[in-house]
Amino acid sequence: MARLDVEIGNLKLKNPVLTASGTFGYGEEFADLIDLNRLGGFIVKGTTLNPREGNPYPRMAETPSGMLNAVGLQNKGVDYFIDNIYPRIKDIDSKIIVNVSGASTGDYVEVCEKLATLSAIEAVEINISCPNVKQGGMAFGTSCDGAASITKAVRKAYPKTLIVKLSPNVTDIASIACAVENEGADSVSLINTLMGMAIDAERQRPRLSTITGGLSGPAVKPVALRMVWQVAHAVKIPVIGLGGITNGTDAIEFMLAGARAVQIGTANFIDPTVTMKVIDEIDNYCQRHGVNDINEIVGII
Repeated sequence: MARLDVEIGNLKLKNPVLTASGTFGYGEEFADLIDLNRLGGFIVKGTTLNPREGNPYPRMAETPSGMLNAVGLQNKGVDYFIDNIYPRIKDIDSKIIVNVSGASTGDYVEVCEKLATLSAIEAVEINISCPNVKQGGMAFGTSCDGAASITKAVRKAYPKTLIVKLSPNVTDIASIACAVENEGADSVSLINTLMGMAIDAERQRPRLSTITGGLSGPAVKPVALRMVWQVAHAVKIPVIGLGGITNGTDAIEFMLAGARAVQIGTANFIDPTVTMKVIDEIDNYCQRHGVNDINEIVGII
């Protein structure tokens, strides 16, 4: 086998395959289907300071080669996660990353301070790019100043690996990546979902209660790949790529474009064992191309 281990800041992953927040629950939901210990890591669903009910139903809709979601960060809050979820997943032999969102800078900081006390959580992914909430979320991630201010505040409060998840719903994602790098981010992950909508022509109404939602799946892959390539050429910190990855070839394409690791999201809904297949397919690619260390191909495009 080729060497598949990669590093994201101080986070050492046994392979570059992660799962995307919001598509993998808390990991334990997949425990009967895959070996969680084989994953490079998994990113638990969006966690906020206080419980959130999320948006009204319907909040998911299929689209050609993709799906729209407007779940709205439904979760029971960080204290519930610490008291009830963390004890059940902390001994999994895979890196556990918590996706953090908030309605204010103080929310992000307080959640990250709480998570910093958990020994098995070695990184957070700051979500400044969620398009499905009215406060916070994408509002922070669509300007350099907003992204930088959140990153700066969290960096002061959180000593472990800090990943910032970027929005594609901007004109210049590379500039925003540079802004968070300058304020101490250890890595950036991209892309979050693209804004979209679907209409039921027969009923003459939107398919989502929120009218618009986040588009994910294979349909967004060319956009995601382009943005990863742009950002990888603009920053020195590691880039984590996601957006429409469904197989090992997709993952390799993102790494060739400059991603040090990848996240698999919507594909988990189609095939809950897809992560295991992607790990095997990456290794197979390395063997076929004489690659001894996966890091050798990162960013060679």
